[in-house]
Amino acid sequence: MHSLINYLTGTNWHIYIKIGSSILLVLTFLGVVSTILLENRNPVKAIAYILLLVFVPIVGLIVYYYLGRDLRKKRRFTLKGSKDEVLFAKYWQSQRAEIEQMQLELRHLVGNKQELSAMLLNTRQSILTKNNQVKLLINGEEKFPEVMAALRAATHHIHIEYYMVAADDVGNEVTDILIEKLKQGVEVRFVYDDVGSDRISKIPARLKEHGASVYAFSPVLVDFYLNANYRNHRKIIVIDGCVGFVGGINLDDRYLNNGKHDIFWRDTHLKIEGDAVNLLQLQFLMSYRYCSKEVFPFEAPFFVRSLPGTGTCFTDIVASGPDSDWPITMQSILMAINVAKRSIRITNPYFIPTEELLTALQIAALAGKNVQLLLPWRGDSFIVQHAALSYIKPLLAAGVKIFFYTRGFIHAKTMVIDDNLAWVSSVNFDNRSFYLNCEIAALIYDKEVAAKLNRSFDEDLLYALPVQETRWNKRNVVKRFMDAVCRLLTPLL
Repeated sequence: MHSLINYLTGTNWHIYIKIGSSILLVLTFLGVVSTILLENRNPVKAIAYILLLVFVPIVGLIVYYYLGRDLRKKRRFTLKGSKDEVLFAKYWQSQRAEIEQMQLELRHLVGNKQELSAMLLNTRQSILTKNNQVKLLINGEEKFPEVMAALRAATHHIHIEYYMVAADDVGNEVTDILIEKLKQGVEVRFVYDDVGSDRISKIPARLKEHGASVYAFSPVLVDFYLNANYRNHRKIIVIDGCVGFVGGINLDDRYLNNGKHDIFWRDTHLKIEGDAVNLLQLQFLMSYRYCSKEVFPFEAPFFVRSLPGTGTCFTDIVASGPDSDWPITMQSILMAINVAKRSIRITNPYFIPTEELLTALQIAALAGKNVQLLLPWRGDSFIVQHAALSYIKPLLAAGVKIFFYTRGFIHAKTMVIDDNLAWVSSVNFDNRSFYLNCEIAALIYDKEVAAKLNRSFDEDLLYALPVQETRWNKRNVVKRFMDAVCRLLTPLL
């Protein structure tokens, strides 16, 4: 008996534990690899995860557990997507009578760029609108006064959906106005992202205390691991169904450039009045329904039909998320690049393009089109910045003109195609925006808006340095190696 106890508690028993642990690790590894393969995800991304698991198994398992799993998308967002599709189909049917005529008018106005609107219509991602007035807003200095004035003028409802809300000068002023409107009987519905709005402080409690309906989009305090990956990156305000705001500027006073912050923030937003506000309203209400389970009718006062004379800007609103059947924002960018005749001007803070976008930009430049890309000189993420730099050389080789913005941090996510198509959005050029986050973009088929965005681009170039191909190719080998290493991680970003 004594020898049996020694056998069970001695060296052999520890060996068996080690063998068992190794077998369990191998089975776990094989299970994860099988799951990655069966998900039929992007091959480059799949290979990146598998290589990470092979070379650093423990780190690979942790990274996959936090960032790679798709359980939440399947379990929650699939249901959200199916309901959204039904709602959008109803709205599409209600507008169907005029859609074909507007598409013909747009074709006559902008030529083959109408194909972009047709793609959005055929995939039921947007409905072209015509009676719109669109105002370009540069930085918080132009956006926030317009927002505050519109909020104060609200008479029935205010709907707000934002990635980042901070309890600072801007966030607190917006909150004070909302409380004032709540006391006047105005309905306030407020959706904020629980990861992006980590400095929101007591704003939700203050609003709820006065009767507002406030929801954190996928709260991180519940089911944290499954919520950390899919965020609501949109910036939407809708007031009385008549006035809307959309773009890249969060509710944060850093965008005001009033001297309180060290870095100058350059960003772009839009104020929209007209039928396109109905599409912003639709996207907000679908997000709100996802959080609150409340459904709204497609009728006044939430959906308002604009009278002719409001404006003449043809406008599409395209939204995407983890529930989307297609990476529609990326496809819209691709389509816009492909239909360009003369020029493509892109501003983006996080430039980690997919192979499709990289190829499209190279082909456009090789075809003789003037392709200009404006990026930040210094980003706010070491890995993202170096990964972005790894794409500079092949773009320069194809003839793409690249500029680094040096005045501060350029956070705008805009695009101008020729002289008649403008794109203002929340969309970054990376996998997270294209596949994981909820994003939104406005496409304006209008020469005046495009001209204003082109002028803004020209003004930004005054604070930018052009990248010279010969000098870039002589960069320090250490920097180039760092770029290459960070680029290996881009499928996971």
